[in-house]
Amino acid sequence: MLKEEKKVEYLELIYDLIFVYVIGRNSSLLRELQNGFVPLQMFLAYALCSLAVIQIWNYSTFYINMFGRNKLRDHIALFLNMYLLYYIGEGTRVHWQSFQAQYHVAWALILINTGVQYFLERRNHAGDPAAQSVCSRMMIPLFGEAAIVLLGLLFGQNAAPLFAAAAILFGIVATWSLSDRSKESRVDFTHLTERAMLYVVFTFGEMIIAIASYFEGGFTPSSVYFSLMCFLIVVALFLCYGILYDRIIDRERNTTGMAYMMLHIFLIFGMNCITTSLEFMREEEVALWPKTLFLIGSFLLYYLCLFALQSRYSKPDLGLCRRVTMPVGILTVAFLVLMLLLREYPRLNIFVSVVYGFAMFLELYLYSRPNACPIPQQGSERS
Repeated sequence: MLKEEKKVEYLELIYDLIFVYVIGRNSSLLRELQNGFVPLQMFLAYALCSLAVIQIWNYSTFYINMFGRNKLRDHIALFLNMYLLYYIGEGTRVHWQSFQAQYHVAWALILINTGVQYFLERRNHAGDPAAQSVCSRMMIPLFGEAAIVLLGLLFGQNAAPLFAAAAILFGIVATWSLSDRSKESRVDFTHLTERAMLYVVFTFGEMIIAIASYFEGGFTPSSVYFSLMCFLIVVALFLCYGILYDRIIDRERNTTGMAYMMLHIFLIFGMNCITTSLEFMREEEVALWPKTLFLIGSFLLYYLCLFALQSRYSKPDLGLCRRVTMPVGILTVAFLVLMLLLREYPRLNIFVSVVYGFAMFLELYLYSRPNACPIPQQGSERS
């Protein structure tokens, strides 16, 4: 029998909007420059805060996907998380030390709230051992990560980043190692891919708002050129994800989707970094080498995650072959070399970024055509 399609509820979209606000708050951590670029401490804080917030979204999405019924209890749990996320957003500041307790308590309470939902579901599925097993496995990373987050408060401000990193790492490793890899997974992968796509779209929305600064300076040739190039970069990035989602990903796959969501954590983080790096490219007070390397690294992380998703979750008739991998590798090396060589020529530098983005889109488009590679991948189940 065909499984009933799980639709994305309107409350899930409202819930996602709070993350747009928090993404903006995370970007504020990169506004204080030292010696021409962001201090390492601030960049690490930005990375940890971004990963923590995306991970929170990931946990909530998995719960709704497997057990959400759009009932009162689900609504209360989501609204409580939204309320606590405001405290996380307000606690995300350059002088974070004064807001450390607020941030960590809110973070831990969100994890506990989500863990409690799994606990209640475990009780509700007393006659379903498989469902109880899923709930138990998800409770371990949630309550365990919450304990590490709260433990960090006991060791002072200097130890807080270490405990935050440990908490995030524990959550990723525990979730991955304890995930249900049975062929009868409870995950609705179609719904999961749609939720991930919507979060990516919201992240692109933040990127579109951020590049508005490129349109300042009047309707001059220079302003038009840079604004057009920056806009085309965003278009190319969006088209790449669009072709992946629409034509490459096998959304009917029977899978836990764990690797899919893990890759999206880093893909969305890469998108956030691209947004910030595009803003840095306009600012003369930001040193040339750091902002160029930041932009390159952000692009590479985005496309690395994109092609990892392609490799792992493509449709059965879309195989990998040298006809695809070789051009992608050559384009990436050329992009890296040209960006470094042309770092002092912003007009050429931004043009190379546009060409690289659309070239990668072309490769994805060619790959998405039927029989693009003569030998398809094995149709084995993948997590």
